[in-house]
Order: sequence, then structure tokens, then C-alpha cells
Amino acid sequence: MSTTLRQLKAFVLVAEQNSFTKAAESLCLTQSALSGLIKELEQNLDVKLFDRTTRKLHLSDAGGRLLPQARRVLNEMAVLNEQVASLKSLQQGHVHLAVSQQLSASTMPKFIAKFCELHPNIEVTLTDCSVDDVVRHIENLEADLGIAPERSYSDDLHADTLFSSPFYLVLPTSHPFAQKDELSWTDLLNERLITLNGPFIKALQTELPSDISSHIFNSDFEVNFLSTALGMTRMGLGVTLCLLYAAEWVEQNGLTMRPITDPVVERKFLLYTHKNRSLSPASLAFKEFLIANAHEFLVSQPSTI
Repeated sequence: MSTTLRQLKAFVLVAEQNSFTKAAESLCLTQSALSGLIKELEQNLDVKLFDRTTRKLHLSDAGGRLLPQARRVLNEMAVLNEQVASLKSLQQGHVHLAVSQQLSASTMPKFIAKFCELHPNIEVTLTDCSVDDVVRHIENLEADLGIAPERSYSDDLHADTLFSSPFYLVLPTSHPFAQKDELSWTDLLNERLITLNGPFIKALQTELPSDISSHIFNSDFEVNFLSTALGMTRMGLGVTLCLLYAAEWVEQNGLTMRPITDPVVERKFLLYTHKNRSLSPASLAFKEFLIANAHEFLVSQPSTI
């Protein structure tokens, strides 16, 4: 039979109160039940913990030597229980996020700030990276939650759709298209286009009519980052494409954006988790927070839209 915390607690309490009667009352036990716990502990340890006479009870030499250790074990368990309770009540914890670069540079800081305001004792770490690296970080258990556009992923991952957004055309406020409420893809045929490298734009090739897609994939400029595309658009070098979550970023560059229809082409953004990784209370709270507030990725529309 192994030593139990109940036995250790009984031992410490009897030693501190120097009385089986008082210790039994404190533990809401009968004296015989308490004596049974002490006897079991002595048998488990194969030592005598108390010397008893008809009038007096005192610790044996072995009991006196083991008492500090027993107290230490009980104190460590008390600390462990406090930490577990603190984690469950979100009074401490850590969340590691892997987020695609464009989201990290635009709307993600707003979500982190709002979550930290609600849970100031939870630490949030953000890794901004490419979309493929987001998936890799989750697959390798290097991050708790991943947020990025839809990508193929292994069977080890689970993905929840956070939001979807149609494509918008970004252009200077002086551009003639700025007077329109919406645009069609054919409107882009005579425009100098600045597009982004990678699957984000490349997937349009199969979703648009051939004449339009051939123009987009023979764009005038092809860059790696939306920040570069916005800077070039601001300087009048052409127009570019983005999704609605980047609206504040567009406005900060003094630009405007118009939805592109006929057809409406959307991109899904997913929240990736690993099926074999149990989320901590803090990570689970952040996941639930994101899902509950995902609509806010698309509500920060600039006044120039």
C-alpha cells in the first residue's frame, strides 16, 4: 500500500496538536479512524512515528526527522492545487500564437490587446510568419493556435473557419474607380496591377475567366508583402488587391478600397489547432475569444470605403 496525502495530513496534524482527540476533531474523523491512518502510514514507512504512554504522546526519533518532509510534501501539494485553480480561473497562463504576416501587421494586435485587457495575467506570445509556416508551427507543436488563410494541412490538425472575405481593389482616392460603389473583375483589364507572390493570389487563376486571370498573372509588379504593394499604390504605380481585414492599413496609407464582384471571390481564414495537443485553459480561452469575436476582423472598415 502506498503512502497517501490523507495519511501525511493526519500525521502532521497529530504531531502539531500533540493529541489524537484534537486532530480527529479537526479532520472530522473518529479517533479510531485517525489511529488507523497513522497505523497504515507507519506500516508503509516501516517506522514508528509516535511514542505513546497512558498519559503522554510524543514524536519518535523517526517521526521527528520525517515531520519536516511530510510538511514539505503537503505544502508542495497546496501550491500545486493553488496553481491549478489559478490556471482554471485564468489568473495565470501563456498562449503562443502563430499568425500570418498580414494579419499580424493589421488586425491581430487589436485582438491581443483586448484579450490582455480582459485577462491581464495571461501572457500572449505572437510569432508572425508566412502562411505555410503557421501550419508548420502547429504541426510541430511549436504554437498553441495558428491563424492564417486556408491551406492544405495534415490529418493531425483541426481547423475552424474564423471569417471569410471577398477581394477588394485598393487604389488612390483620386482614381476614377473611387467614385464607384463596387467594381467588376473586367474593370481591372486596363489597370496596372501590383500583385502578391504566393497561393493567396495564384488561386485566382482557376476562379476567374481566363482573360482576366491571364492579366492578373502577368501583372506589372509582383511583390512579397502587402505593405510594399500599398506603398507602391500610394505612389501611383498601380492598383493592388487585398481583403477587408486590411481596411485600417489601407486607410493609414491614404488609400481607398472597393469590393470586386462578378464573380465574388472569397478567401477563408482558419484557426488551426493540433488534434493531439490539449489546450491549456489560457489557450482555450483565447480560442473561444477569437471565435466569439471573429466578426470584428471585418468591421473595421475605413471611412473611405
